[in-house]
Amino acid sequence: MNAVALSRDEIATLERDTVAAVAPSEVLEIDDWLVPLENGPIGRAKSAVPLRHDLGPDAIGEVVTAYLDRGLPPAFRMADAPGLAAVRAELARRALAPQQPTIFKTGSSGAMARLSDGPAMLFSEPGEAWAAVFLGDGFDADADAQRIAALTRSPDAVYAAAGEGAEIQAVGVMSFGQRWAGVHGMRTAPAHRGKGLAARVLATLGAAAQARGVQDVFLQVEEANPARRLYRRAGFSPIWRYHYWR
Repeated sequence: MNAVALSRDEIATLERDTVAAVAPSEVLEIDDWLVPLENGPIGRAKSAVPLRHDLGPDAIGEVVTAYLDRGLPPAFRMADAPGLAAVRAELARRALAPQQPTIFKTGSSGAMARLSDGPAMLFSEPGEAWAAVFLGDGFDADADAQRIAALTRSPDAVYAAAGEGAEIQAVGVMSFGQRWAGVHGMRTAPAHRGKGLAARVLATLGAAAQARGVQDVFLQVEEANPARRLYRRAGFSPIWRYHYWR
């Protein structure tokens, strides 16, 4: 994977904006760790993440204690960066294992906006029709209802939708942080995949970011997800792969 190199400050800002987008109920900073403390289905809202990629394992015990003190299972979101090898070794020693390989990508709102000129709608909050697609067949309705609640807590989020006629069949969310806009919650009803609806959603979200003067956009996509092809077409490039250590 040809990853894009980011500076230490850029990594820290990106991770802060990533966590802020999912609005955990509590977030600690322990040395160079950002520690979101949430009990819900969103991995990024309940997994500690390093704010730099050249970090040792000294603070791991304190991070683990923060989770255990709140009755939460310790979890970490770890980039496969060489400078974090000692941290990963310490997590393995503590019997945590890497799961759910995910690609972290960055792109631009301009490239997103050029992806499609098809129609889509933009909302300031998710309505019933938007939620019906997000909670539709093939998804975990209980967990996704919690995801919608978390995304609605994200400051300044916008919600896009596209479909055929008056129906909504594809949805997505964009969050806005200190520097980065984030793409989340991309869903297309199974019977309507392959029709370009997700591209229309992405393009509309890109235009929304452009309207706010925000150029830099991030997203995360599981390694096995075929949606990675769409994100490549939208101009997104990988910056690193990460695993959840649980």
